[in-house]
Amino acid sequence: MTLSSPPVNSPKSAENSQNSGPGADPASRARGLVLTTLGVLILTPDTLLIRLVDLDPFTLMVWRGLLQALGTTAILFILYRSRTWESFRAIGRRGLFAAVAFTGSTFFFVLALHATSVANTLVIIAAAPLCAALMSRIFLGESIAGRTWAAIFGALAGIAILAWNDLGAGQFWGNLFALAGAFCLAGNFTILRHSKAVNMIPSMAIGGVMVALLALPFADFAALVPPGPRLGYLLIMGLVVLPASFALIALGPRSLPAAEVALILLLETVLGPLWVWLVIEEYPGNWSLIGGAIVVTTLVAHALTANGKARSP
Repeated sequence: MTLSSPPVNSPKSAENSQNSGPGADPASRARGLVLTTLGVLILTPDTLLIRLVDLDPFTLMVWRGLLQALGTTAILFILYRSRTWESFRAIGRRGLFAAVAFTGSTFFFVLALHATSVANTLVIIAAAPLCAALMSRIFLGESIAGRTWAAIFGALAGIAILAWNDLGAGQFWGNLFALAGAFCLAGNFTILRHSKAVNMIPSMAIGGVMVALLALPFADFAALVPPGPRLGYLLIMGLVVLPASFALIALGPRSLPAAEVALILLLETVLGPLWVWLVIEEYPGNWSLIGGAIVVTTLVAHALTANGKARSP
C-alpha cells in the first residue's frame, strides 16, 4: 500500500470551508484530538532537553528555530516531494501571520521567564485557551461549548495550584510579556483554525526561522556549539521533537476549535516536569503533582464528554 501526499490547498479553498461548524464531523474531531494530543505528548520532553542542553535562552532559540525549520521542511519534503515549494506558497498571507504569531509566543515566553517568576509565566500562559475562545468567537463566529469553558477554568485552576509556591513573585513587565505570549499563542491557533482547509505546517518552518533571526543579535557566539552529549540532545530536540510535535499540533485546528487545541497544549506544562523528575531526579513538589493531576483529569473528562456528545443522536 502506498501513501499519497496530502493535497496542497489554496487559501481561497480555506475560506470556502468555514461553513462547516466545529465538531460537525465526529470522525474529523476524533482525528484532530488524536493528532493534537500526540503532538503535545511528543513535545513533553522539551523541558528536559532544554535542561540537558544548558545554553543561554537566546543562543538556544537560535538553534531551536533553525533546526525546527530544517526538520519541518524535511517532513514537508517527505509529504510533498517536488511540490514542497508549492506547499509553502499555498499558506498565503494567513500562513505568514500564523508564523509571526508563533514567533511572538516563543519570544514573549522567553522574555517573561527572564522578567518574572516561572510560576507567574505558567499561570498567565495558561490563559491561552481563554484567549483563543474569545478570538474564535469574535473573528470566526464559533460558539464555544459550555464543557469547554468549564475545562478552561478547571485547567487554569490546576495550573495555579501547580505554581502555587512561587505565585505572585514576579514583576509587571514580565507578567505583561507572558500575557502577550498567551495572546500570540491563541492568535496562532485561531489563524490555523480559520485556514483549516490548508496544510499550515509550512508556517511552523517559517516561524522557526523568524525565532532564530530575532534571537541572533542576543546570542552568545562563544557558546553557539555545545560540546559532547549536549549537542546530541540539541539535535534531538531541534530535528525530531520540535518539528514532529509542532507539525501535528498545527494540524489540530483543522478539526478542533482553537480553544480546545490550546487547552490540550497545557498537558506539556504538566508532563514536562515529570520527565525532569524521572531523568535527573528533580522533584517537582507536592503542589505541582496535585495541580497537574487536576489539569490531566480536567482534560480527560472534557475529551470523554465531548466524544460522548458527538456519538449521541
